[in-house]
Amino acid sequence: MRPIRLSETDSSMIGLVGGKAAGLGEMIKAGERVPDGFCLTAESYRARDLPEKELIDAYARLGAGRVAVRSSATAEDLPDAAFAGQHDTYLDIEGADRLIEAVRRCWDSLDTDRAVAYRAAAGIGDAAMAVVVQRMIDADVAGVLFTANPVTGSRSEMVVDAAPGLGTAVVEGTVVPDHYVLDRHSPSIRGPDGGCLDAQRLQRLRDAGERLRTRFGSPQDIEWAIDSDGTLWLLQSRPITTLFPLPPDTGETRLYLEFGHLQGMFRPCTPMGVAMIKAGSAMWLREHGVNVDPRDPMPRLVPIGGRLYFDLTDFVRNKTMRKRLRTGLTIYGPRVQGPVERMMADPRFAPRPGLPLRPGNALRATALLAPRTVAGFASSLARPDAAREEAFRTVAEIRRRTAPPPEPATAAARLRWVAEDAQKAVMGSGMTRLMGPVVAGILLGVAPSGLLKGIATDEELDIVLGGMPYNVTTEMDLALWDLAVRARPHRARFLGTPPEELAAEYRAGELPDIGLDGFLDRYGMRAAAEIDVGVPRWAEDPAPLLATIANYLRVEDPGQAPDRRFEQAARRAEAMIETLSRRARRCRPVRGRLAVFLMRRSRRLTGLREIGKFAWLPALQAARRQLLLIGAELVSRGLLEHADDIMFMNLDEARTAVQDGADHRALVATRRADHSRELRRPAVPGALLSDGTDVEALAPPGPAEKGVLIGMAAAAGRATGRARVIRDPSNARIEPGEILVAPTTDPGWTPLFLTTTGLVTETGSPVAHGPTVAREYGIPAVICVRNATHDIKTGQLITIDGAAGTVRVDEDP
Repeated sequence: MRPIRLSETDSSMIGLVGGKAAGLGEMIKAGERVPDGFCLTAESYRARDLPEKELIDAYARLGAGRVAVRSSATAEDLPDAAFAGQHDTYLDIEGADRLIEAVRRCWDSLDTDRAVAYRAAAGIGDAAMAVVVQRMIDADVAGVLFTANPVTGSRSEMVVDAAPGLGTAVVEGTVVPDHYVLDRHSPSIRGPDGGCLDAQRLQRLRDAGERLRTRFGSPQDIEWAIDSDGTLWLLQSRPITTLFPLPPDTGETRLYLEFGHLQGMFRPCTPMGVAMIKAGSAMWLREHGVNVDPRDPMPRLVPIGGRLYFDLTDFVRNKTMRKRLRTGLTIYGPRVQGPVERMMADPRFAPRPGLPLRPGNALRATALLAPRTVAGFASSLARPDAAREEAFRTVAEIRRRTAPPPEPATAAARLRWVAEDAQKAVMGSGMTRLMGPVVAGILLGVAPSGLLKGIATDEELDIVLGGMPYNVTTEMDLALWDLAVRARPHRARFLGTPPEELAAEYRAGELPDIGLDGFLDRYGMRAAAEIDVGVPRWAEDPAPLLATIANYLRVEDPGQAPDRRFEQAARRAEAMIETLSRRARRCRPVRGRLAVFLMRRSRRLTGLREIGKFAWLPALQAARRQLLLIGAELVSRGLLEHADDIMFMNLDEARTAVQDGADHRALVATRRADHSRELRRPAVPGALLSDGTDVEALAPPGPAEKGVLIGMAAAAGRATGRARVIRDPSNARIEPGEILVAPTTDPGWTPLFLTTTGLVTETGSPVAHGPTVAREYGIPAVICVRNATHDIKTGQLITIDGAAGTVRVDEDP
């Protein structure tokens, strides 16, 4: 348990000396100027035996005098968790007694509430504490250097915060530092005139930052000090753990648009999930005459941090396309539309010659799709009930045709079916047959707003869309409510037993029969983030459903029963159509009659907007079952640790494992760790540049009333209630009357809507699942409220205005 000199430590010793000491040792080995010192290892902490004599002897060998005593936890300064500010540092410590006391306080800081909470949030279990003791530097000026911009995410910039004296004032935020932004690739500097750093010192910091970024292989957060002699000392270097991952390096600046939020999918997608989405898309494209590269059929669909981004660069740079983008991006909401419009004014995205699409592909696809879609639209408009019934028959036919290979099947046969046949029924003619009524329903839902401009308000038009029948997602939610009604005789059991235990009882046949078998037979292929084949379905784990049933059982006011609320929304819609009909005939007779006709047609078709994805889900569920069977075989062959590890491979990698016996366990472990880290990420850029810049972060904040958060109107109405912040719908609980505040929502979230009074999300689009279902339930919704799950706390009384797009925080919890 003897102390170790810092020059003897390195990155392989983190479990012994902690992250900070390991980083200091690497800097010393790289030739950087680091204050001399030693490390009391984590062995002493684990034994809870402070070797006072050895500590004092090492202090004497250092020359005694004034030292800095710094915590160096074994879970600190790691690539996934910096622990910045979570553990204690003591400066200007002099004398043996004060040194011993400072070391003990560093040990104690491992178990403070803030450090324990940080470890829990980061998914880190046990940790131990080493302690670094270094010569104290008399700083003339000190501060922090980030080798990437921590606010915008740009890897093309460095940021320096500096102030006279010790750097702790900058780190702790007790002074207003001089703030400098350095261009990594040019001498450009943005900062205050007459600040505490001149160009020469800033250049030295830039050079040091570049060396450490290269040395450690990632952007670094560096503490530094310059003494009265002008010597630059490096006190610490740790990874910047909050940066969103970079897009692939293409050698030029590109613009990527995140569109998972259109599906209400905030969480990262597994590698197999991405592979299946691309495989299904390739089938669809080939079916409609588009030639695709078999190596990557959708090269513009780029997974970044597990999220699905679309490379919009060539469309922004095309003179014709960019004119239409402003209108087309309306459905993405202001959080995406605004940043893209901002990039249109950027010289890097100035128009260039060339088309973003291959003309031959576009012409063939149009020739095949346009006649079918137009014919389907026309027949749906003329005979909406027949079109709707045909759409549901098509879904049933797709489900019947999605038949896995007969048993017994080899792993190779299963994989061939997953890659080539699983999505064939839905991505072939099946989806094409659904397009007519789906497109008709969507257009009918929005067309009246143009015809009734100046006659009807947005709020009135939203009411017309309430209680919309024939939506497979709202039908699912109401079917789940029916299960809750059947569970009422067993209310105490459902409310008093954790959902996981209820799920185990169900699987063991010990749960009272409330009709869950039938529900799962129809809806068991659904889940939150259900377009990712790597996500377990409700049929595999019904715990989220049982948690929702418990929520429903807390509804005591009959007027708040979801089926009644849905019926009331439908009655209000019909009454509003009558009101608008009378008003429109007086003002604009012809347009008014046409608008009323379209609104009535909308009530018979618009609910079908969810049916396309619903038709796709059985194929994903069937593919998932086959993939898990393949994974189980690979486990038996010693090629994987767990059956679901196959979800962290793509189809080609799975093929090499099945056919050639390739061992991908190390790759899977790395991807699992990356996926786990990304699951904890609180925010995802809506528009991203290839250097990591979050384009939205470049916009100056607009004026806002104190206590009011600005978002986008999504479902009209006002509601006041206590906020319930939920980041994951699995086993979530929401009390009747509370307002749901979430990062985003997809159909897997919508069962929670039946007991909520309102909805607030950080991302989204007016046409995404969450706002659509909210309108159908008559629930006000505000979307695109940035940092809503951070700025709003569970229990706060808030008021949302779904027509104005505002959230007012009325009082603390």
